[in-house]
Amino acid sequence: MKLLRLLALLAAIASPVTGADFTVEKSPSGAVVKIDGQLFTEYVTLSGNKPILWPIIGPTGSKMTRDYPMLDTAGERQDHPHHRSLWFAHLNVNGYNFWAEKASYDKAKKKDEEIAKLGLQKHREFTRLQGGKDKGFITSVTDWIAPDGSKLLEDERRITFSATPAARIIDFDIDLKATEGPVTFADNKDGVFGLRLPTNLDVEQKDTGHQPGHIINSNGLTDAAAWGKPASWVDYYGTVKDEPLGVAILNHPGSFRYPTTWHVRTYGLFAANCFGYHDFDKTAQPGDHTIAKGDTLKFRYRVIFHQGDVKAAKLDEAFAAYAKESR
Repeated sequence: MKLLRLLALLAAIASPVTGADFTVEKSPSGAVVKIDGQLFTEYVTLSGNKPILWPIIGPTGSKMTRDYPMLDTAGERQDHPHHRSLWFAHLNVNGYNFWAEKASYDKAKKKDEEIAKLGLQKHREFTRLQGGKDKGFITSVTDWIAPDGSKLLEDERRITFSATPAARIIDFDIDLKATEGPVTFADNKDGVFGLRLPTNLDVEQKDTGHQPGHIINSNGLTDAAAWGKPASWVDYYGTVKDEPLGVAILNHPGSFRYPTTWHVRTYGLFAANCFGYHDFDKTAQPGDHTIAKGDTLKFRYRVIFHQGDVKAAKLDEAFAAYAKESR
């Protein structure tokens, strides 16, 4: 009987939801995505100093990212206020910090100096908000602004929403464009495609009434050992509201510096970062990279919010299918 239930779950994860109705509509904060009339997520054009997706509702109705600092939720860790649900940024871009925000330095000795380096990701426009059967779409344009108000670069984010009976999926095709001049992303661990998990999923959780979560990557490294290592995918799984759930991030082979290295922490930070080579490993060459004026850097990720553990998610098969797609 258990085998039959497992086989049914595996089939549900692999099979698309046929006829699911996606709607994508403007909202006061940005754009709301619904599936069959129920909230999936909202693209918030400005939270702190950047656009984010929050909340993100998983396949069973549970929130799959942390609420803090947008909302105080009992039992959640309240650290790193710049870890806002799901975002794309970096700590050192031409010397300016797009990763942190003012609240990050409340107790810092050099608070004023650090705040003076903070950049802003300013949403310019949506060029596509489209729902339909089986998929929804958001395309946005974002300007990266230095502290003096000058523009450094821009990005286009093409986001595709889909689902299976046991998973919800978000694809990110992000193009960074050096429109104003050369742009250097310095070697640093804090970047770039980030997600903060609910406390119930993290490996270090305490006093939640749940078993600790787990991290595993495509090469079999687990928990703290996965930090800073290259991999095609990483899964972070555990229990939320007594349900086995997980979040996987897949890195497409067409993405810059595939396979990316991962800034994935046991306290719940989950980020793909291909610029932190030396920060991750002091014996490695620096990972900084300069985009020449007029050039574009491409990043490609698929995020799967899934039922079950890493085995139920069948991530090797999911990655093989994703890798065949032209992104």
